Amino acid sequence: MSPKQRRTGLALGLLFALACASSATPRASSAPLDFKLRTTDGGEITSEMLRGDVVVLAFGSSLLGPLSKEEAQEVQELADHFGPQNVRVYFVCTDSDAPKARTYASDEQIRAFAHKNNLKVAVLRDPDSALFKRTGADQLPAIVILDRAGEISGSPLGGLDPNPPQNRKLVNLLADRLNALIGSK
Repeated sequence: MSPKQRRTGLALGLLFALACASSATPRASSAPLDFKLRTTDGGEITSEMLRGDVVVLAFGSSLLGPLSKEEAQEVQELADHFGPQNVRVYFVCTDSDAPKARTYASDEQIRAFAHKNNLKVAVLRDPDSALFKRTGADQLPAIVILDRAGEISGSPLGGLDPNPPQNRKLVNLLADRLNALIGSK
């Protein structure tokens, strides 16, 4: 598949996801999402640590080229906008941590990707995509929102337009959902 066909497919996937997400009222899953993920600097973030907070998990890969760069920038804009309102935003990297894997990226490579793209949020590792799969997301990049109880709120938002118009920026797409969860208007 050519890069142009891939971008077109991703854009169409995003449009479909947006149509589904905008027509559905955000709903929470029936149980908290339990997980433990390693950070690229050797720390650990668990779902238990995040209970009581609204959380955005931005799943992606440092290997998606320009799409990765755009996602990183959009995720940082989201964190800059909603961080002061106590929304915790994380970039969850699905790159493999197995050196012989085709999708391998070391912690150092992922940190370099984050630095190069001015991504200041914590970067978590989901190298087997186990958490990604449990969220119901089916396309990278993907955004999953957790409510204060740790339950998935609404449908995952999959795909990302690499050149979105201003009204389709991640901050604008998620504003209503996040404001409802944090109790602001």
